[in-house]
Amino acid sequence: MRQVFLVSACLAGALALSACGKDGDETVERAFQDVNVIDESNLNDVMMTVADPNQAVNHFRSTLQDQPERIDLWRGLATSLIRAKRNTEAVTAWKKVVELPEVSNEDRLGLADAQIRTGNWEGAKEALNAIPPTHESYQRYRLEAMVADANQDWKRADSFYEIAVGLTTTPAKIMNNWGYSKLTRGDFAEAERLFGEAIHQDQSLFTAKNNLVLARGAQRKYDLPVITMTQTEQAKLLHTLALSAVKQGDVKIGEGLLRQAVATHPQHFDAAAKALAALENG
Repeated sequence: MRQVFLVSACLAGALALSACGKDGDETVERAFQDVNVIDESNLNDVMMTVADPNQAVNHFRSTLQDQPERIDLWRGLATSLIRAKRNTEAVTAWKKVVELPEVSNEDRLGLADAQIRTGNWEGAKEALNAIPPTHESYQRYRLEAMVADANQDWKRADSFYEIAVGLTTTPAKIMNNWGYSKLTRGDFAEAERLFGEAIHQDQSLFTAKNNLVLARGAQRKYDLPVITMTQTEQAKLLHTLALSAVKQGDVKIGEGLLRQAVATHPQHFDAAAKALAALENG
């Protein structure tokens, strides 16, 4: 009887050890799976931010071959294509994203943004209309403003630009866009004001500086505004102002500004020099 008990005990112990071993293997396997998921997530984040964009495109396309229904990989591909300035391909990738069950409103904004980059304003409008009005974000109103601009719906554009400015702590670029909208409408004074505000928010934004000079030139203000600028920027802005003067028929003023641009630039300013030679030669 004692032998039977010992055998039973040994069998029970062996089974317990076997179960422990099996559970241990599964625990280790799950742990490795978790580590792989974390590693892959980190790699995807790196690919979408700091990696070469074309390298990132190859990474996501390769990974999608094995896991074609993962929306995060499609997002990564679409984002990387935008970074690589392959906007037509990005539209296709974003369209795939919005077809998947886990699609978010931010994904639809991604599609709208890509369509704007390809000049598909109707497609962008459809993508934005698919987003409920309760979803309010800087990106949404920025894109809405651009679509309204394209449709020359100035009242809506101004409203959306104003809302977008209030939804970001870095409004310089949206103010520059709004100013350019005013510039294209011929409202030069308001455009000048908005470009000035954009530069006040971000003194490194050369596009806004150049646009400010365009707005002033359109009003025949041929002196440079009092803003922070490097010597090279000053030469480029003088060149822009000179071309604006010539366009308005103030050729002599344009010649003088071009001479200043050539003299100001720390290196040879080929574009200004050629323009000046063309004017001097009639």
